[in-house]
Parts: sequence; structure tokens; C-alpha cells
Amino acid sequence: MGSESVKLIARNKKAGFSYTISTEYEAGVVLVGSEVKSIRSGNVNLKDSYAQIKNGEVFVYQMHIGPYPYAYYDNHDPLRPRKLLLHQYEIRKIIGKLNEKGFALIPLSLYFKNGRIKMKIGLGKGKKMFDKRQDIKDREAKRDLNRANKQKDY
Repeated sequence: MGSESVKLIARNKKAGFSYTISTEYEAGVVLVGSEVKSIRSGNVNLKDSYAQIKNGEVFVYQMHIGPYPYAYYDNHDPLRPRKLLLHQYEIRKIIGKLNEKGFALIPLSLYFKNGRIKMKIGLGKGKKMFDKRQDIKDREAKRDLNRANKQKDY
């Protein structure tokens, strides 16, 4: 088909640590002009953001997009809820999963794709403390193994 240019804007690093992501969806984001300008300058934070479904539509909350300094009179609210654009069948699938115990809808990353701003959201199940500790042990073991292999090469 065509080449897709994808440029990462922001990632939610906390999501991978706190949740086990089972399914990912790509959604468009409804924004106003000053928000787009602010995102282009990298002034966005996904750290405490979450997504919910209200009246059959998906919204993302607590996604901080800083005010654009050059928009004098028509600047946006940094923490306003923003609508995500998904197909109806995807929303129905998400609703079915969210009705199960322990599932949450988490924003994972924000990126440009062919000039449009997209958000990757994931259905995740919260990790218990021992799961997090196991992830840390696995990461450290992998790091130690890589260090040992680097030392062996010299």
C-alpha cells in the first residue's frame, strides 16, 4: 500500500509496570487547534491518564496537554476530557471486557501517524505486587546476562 510514518510523542511508562496489557487498540483523538500545536511542541503527559466509556463513546481523562503559549484568547483547558474515535464494534468488544472483573482501559502512547494524532489504548489487568517484583527480577537478570555477554566479547 503506502509507507506509514509514525512518530512517537509520549508514552505511558507506568502502564506497562502496573498493568498486564492483553489487547491494544488504535484510536483517533478529538482535539482543538491549540492542543495540536502544544502536542507538536511535545507538551503532553500521559502519566496519570485513564480512559472510560460514557454513553457508548470512549473518553480519555487526566491527559495533560499544556497550554499553547502563543494562543492568547482561545487557549484550551489542560486536563479536559478528550473523545477517542473508535469503531462501534471495537467499543462493544471493550465494553464486554470491561464488565469482567479487574480490567481497565489505559492510554499507552500518543503518536503521529501520517500527520494525524493517534492514541494507543490497551485493555489491561492490574498487576499484584508480587508480579511487579517478578518483572523487576526478570529485567535485572536480563541486564546481568547482557553485561556478561559484553564482557565476554572483549
